[in-house]
Amino acid sequence: MIKTRFAPSPTGYLHIGGLRTALFAYLFAKKNNGKFLLRIEDTDRERFVEGSLKNILDSFAWANINIDEGVMLENNNITQKGQNGPYIQSERLEIYQKFIKELLTKNHAYYCFCSKERLDEMRLKQEAEKKATGYDGHCRNLKAEEVQTKLQSGEKFVIRMKMPREGNTIIEDMVRGKIEFKNELFDDQVLIKSDGFPTYHFAVVVDDHLMEITHAIRAEEWLPSTPKHVALYKMFGWEAPQFAHLSLLINEKKQKLSKRNGDVSVVDFVNKGYLPEAFINFIAFLGWNPGDDREFFTLAELEKEFDFSKVGKTAAVFNIEKLNWYNKQYIMKMSAKDLAEKCKVFYAEKNINTGDFDLEKVVALEQGRANTLLEIVENTGFIFSEKDYDPDLLVWKKSDKEKTKKNLQLTLDFLQQFSGIWNREDLESTILAWIKDNAFGNGDILWPMRVALSGLQNSPGPLEIASVLGKEETLSRIHKAVDKI
Repeated sequence: MIKTRFAPSPTGYLHIGGLRTALFAYLFAKKNNGKFLLRIEDTDRERFVEGSLKNILDSFAWANINIDEGVMLENNNITQKGQNGPYIQSERLEIYQKFIKELLTKNHAYYCFCSKERLDEMRLKQEAEKKATGYDGHCRNLKAEEVQTKLQSGEKFVIRMKMPREGNTIIEDMVRGKIEFKNELFDDQVLIKSDGFPTYHFAVVVDDHLMEITHAIRAEEWLPSTPKHVALYKMFGWEAPQFAHLSLLINEKKQKLSKRNGDVSVVDFVNKGYLPEAFINFIAFLGWNPGDDREFFTLAELEKEFDFSKVGKTAAVFNIEKLNWYNKQYIMKMSAKDLAEKCKVFYAEKNINTGDFDLEKVVALEQGRANTLLEIVENTGFIFSEKDYDPDLLVWKKSDKEKTKKNLQLTLDFLQQFSGIWNREDLESTILAWIKDNAFGNGDILWPMRVALSGLQNSPGPLEIASVLGKEETLSRIHKAVDKI
């Protein structure tokens, strides 16, 4: 059975690049009737961030990516499920100790007692001589008696792998094809750190093997380390998984996505009101395309369509305008009822009391205009509480305050006598007929009315707003505008 995995470190909130990697791993597994596993690689204790594990799992739940095995949420509690656990690396230290002893016994690994000072001095010398930096193998051939003496005296140590000095390592990458590396270019990687914790390079090989991972799908930043991983598989006599190294995500300025250059965490987009369906649809196209002009895919459709033969090697551009376009299309397709329901949490977060207003009518004001749920909430805030505004904003171009005040009063008088059904359709037909019969300009009547009702330079039309506010509130706001100007 095909099994893929995503193995994030809980050193911060889930990066959108991480979600893209996880999505591709998930889609490949589902396309092939396989399983998707989530493992947590938390051996870097210095960079551990409290709450980040929960954030990672919440992000998966939001994106509707279901985890078949490993670390997952159950009733909002973190749990582990499967026969190959534990799935959190800090709980697997005994396992790593067992396998490092095997490598030491087979002479594929060795104790290194080099101090930080020696390593720093070595690196500086290599840089001065313009040589490639890396461990020089100083402790690689220490005699067994010398090693025992140092261990018994309590000297600090790490354990390094004995990387082959000769030959080549060939990788058939699912994205990049055949890649060949010269073994002599790689130093002896640390496998066990001085604190007893494994490095990523050791733990990922042991865990992927024991958890029966058949395809390791990860970011291209791990490609230079892959020959070391392949060497470890050979040392253990294990079969290596197939590798797929995904291209980087960059912004429109061709820069690597980072916090300095904008939002990079999934939660940033959740908090701005992007829909998971739209976000996943957009993320899937960062490096993959179906080979035709189709742009809209549900997650279930992506599971059927995804194919690594259509994943590109070049960096994928995270274009926020394209994401906004996707999200807007999904918002426009929603029913007013569903949209209102999704917006409720954002109104609550903004401490906006929606009161007795019909929320479906309110959100419909912005349904064809806003890019995100948060924009809908922010752009309709004026419905629930009047905004203070400059009286000059009421004045239509080529008009003046005196004429504007007169037109507002005429509008107020007309609406007070309005006896039709107070909805957009009736208001529109009646007011436009009144404007035409009296030879008013549309802008002279509708512009000050819109500003009076919204307090904004840009907003939905005045008749849409009036239909949502109701007659009493509409008359009240226009009356205040007459007094204001």
